[in-house]
Amino acid sequence: MISFEQFVLEDSGPIYIQIIRYMKQGIAAGTIGDQEEIPSRRALSALLGVNPNTIQKAYHMLEEEGVISSRSGAKSYTCVDDGVRERIRLELLAGDTQMWVKAMKGLAVSKEEAFALAEEIWERWGEG
Repeated sequence: MISFEQFVLEDSGPIYIQIIRYMKQGIAAGTIGDQEEIPSRRALSALLGVNPNTIQKAYHMLEEEGVISSRSGAKSYTCVDDGVRERIRLELLAGDTQMWVKAMKGLAVSKEEAFALAEEIWERWGEG
């Protein structure tokens, strides 16, 4: 079963979006695989201390994207093949990069300076 022990609610952004992102990051990183059981809406609601409708909204959106599969009264599971994993990986990468570029431009940082800073931080964090 997918663990939400590492999930941390942030002050900014809707909770359902944070749940979706947490699951997508796990899929992109390979820590969440195909046919993994997802906590029930009620159980996850109790664990996170949020309204069950919030969990329902996140799960519904993941179902619409084909990332999870649910049947009424049955357990929900992930539906992750290589194509889904790569689509999610590129989606997250593009979104995070867009936010980073917007922040750099907002600070009037040149592309060269931004890339140099990114490389310096990359090296500090190691190659992994």
